[in-house]
Amino acid sequence: MRNVSTRRVPALPFLALLFSIVFLNSCAAIALALLGAGVGVATEQVVSYTMRGVASRTLIAPLPRVRRATLRALRRMGIKVEGREKTEYGEIIKAIGTNRQIEVRLEPITPKSTLIRTVAKHGFFLRDRATATEIILQTERIINGKS
Repeated sequence: MRNVSTRRVPALPFLALLFSIVFLNSCAAIALALLGAGVGVATEQVVSYTMRGVASRTLIAPLPRVRRATLRALRRMGIKVEGREKTEYGEIIKAIGTNRQIEVRLEPITPKSTLIRTVAKHGFFLRDRATATEIILQTERIINGKS
C-alpha cells in the first residue's frame, strides 16, 4: 500500500497574493484621491462641502466686492436673482434657475475677506453641488479679473 499524505498549500504565497490585491486597490484609490486633490489645489479651486450640500469658500475680497461679483456670476449663468436681504452676519442672495432654488450667503470674515456659502436645491431633498460650486468658482474668477 502507498502512503498518502495530505499536502498543505503554503500560506505565504496566498497571503502575498491577498496583500497585493488589497494593496494595489488601495494604492489606486489613494492615487486617484491625491490626483483629484492635486488638480484642485493646482487650479486654486478648492471648495468645501457640508453634509447638507452647502458649498463654501473664503474669498480674499471685501463683502461688497464679493456681492457684485456674485450677482454678475449669477447673471452670466442665466440665474435670476429673486431677492436680497441683510442678516445679522452678512447678506443672503436668493435666486432661481431651471428647477433650482439657489441661496448664496455672504459673511465678512475680516474687512478684506468674505465667506461665500452656496446651496442649489433641486426638489425637496436633492442638492446640486455642481451648480453651487460653479457659482463660487465664477464669482472668484470675476474677483480675480479672469473673466
